[in-house]
Amino acid sequence: MAVSNSLVSNANKKMGMATYLTQDAVKQQINDIVGGKNGTRFITSIVSAVQTNPALQECTNQSILSAALLGETLNLSPSPQLSYFYMVPFQDNKRGCKVAQFQIGYKGLIQLAIRSGQYKKINVLSIKKGELEYFDPLNEEIKVKLMVDDWDAREKAETIGYYAMFELTNGFQKAMYWSKEQMENHALTYSQGYKAKKGYTFWEKAFDRMAEKTMLKQLLSRWGIMSTELMQAIDADEAVINEDGSMNYVETEEIIDSPAAEPKQEEKKPEPAAAPAEDPAAALFGGK
Repeated sequence: MAVSNSLVSNANKKMGMATYLTQDAVKQQINDIVGGKNGTRFITSIVSAVQTNPALQECTNQSILSAALLGETLNLSPSPQLSYFYMVPFQDNKRGCKVAQFQIGYKGLIQLAIRSGQYKKINVLSIKKGELEYFDPLNEEIKVKLMVDDWDAREKAETIGYYAMFELTNGFQKAMYWSKEQMENHALTYSQGYKAKKGYTFWEKAFDRMAEKTMLKQLLSRWGIMSTELMQAIDADEAVINEDGSMNYVETEEIIDSPAAEPKQEEKKPEPAAAPAEDPAAALFGGK
C-alpha cells in the first residue's frame, strides 16, 4: 500500500512516528484506507510497534507506514506477539537510509488461508531427531512418532526436517517434507545474508521458524487455492514498499510456479540495520 504525499521529505524522515502520523495529510490518507473509526486504533498500534523496536525507530516513516497499511489491508495485526506480519529494519545503501521491510509470518499465512474458507486442515511442523519413521514423496504419506511425553525436551531436540500439509474443503490434499539439508541449501541459495554468515539474519536467529514459513509458502503457492489476500501477502513478502507502490525485494524467497508473483530481477541486497539490544529473532517471531 503506497503512501504518496508531499509531507514525506528528508526532514520528516527524522520526525517522530507519533508526530508524523498525526499530521493532517497523513491522517487523511490513513482514514481513506483504514476508515475513520479504525484510524485511532491503527495509529496507536503502529506507534506501539515502533516504540518497542529501537532499530525500527531509525527507519523512514513512509516505509513503516506503507508496510503497516499493507498489513491493515490484509486485516492482520502488527503486534509482534501475534506474529502475523512484521516491519523489519534494513539498511538501504542505495538511498542511504534505513527502511522497514514487510514480512508475512507463518501464522499470518495460516490466518489468510483459513479466512478463504477453502481449507479444512492446514499445518506445518519441525520434525525432531528420532521422530521420522518414513516419508513417501510419491503418495505423500508420512509416519512420525512425536516426542509427546516431554515437549520441553522436544523443543530442545535437534531438528532433522520440516513437514507441511493442507486439506481443502473439497477433499484435495497436499503434503511436503524437506530435510534439514534441503532447507539449508534453500537458505544458502536465496538469502545472501545467511550465506555470508554475518549473524544478523533471521535464518541464523530462528532457522526453524523461517523454515516453517518457507514450507507454507512453497506448499500454498504451488498447490493451494490462492485468495486475493494470500497472493498479495506472498507477493509483498520481504519487500520494502515505496511511495509509488513499487517494491524493492530484500532476501527474497523464490516461489516456483507461484501465481502470486512474477520472477523478480536480481538487485543489490541492502544489509539489515543494526539489531536492537533484545534478540531480534524473539522480536520477529514473538517467542516460541
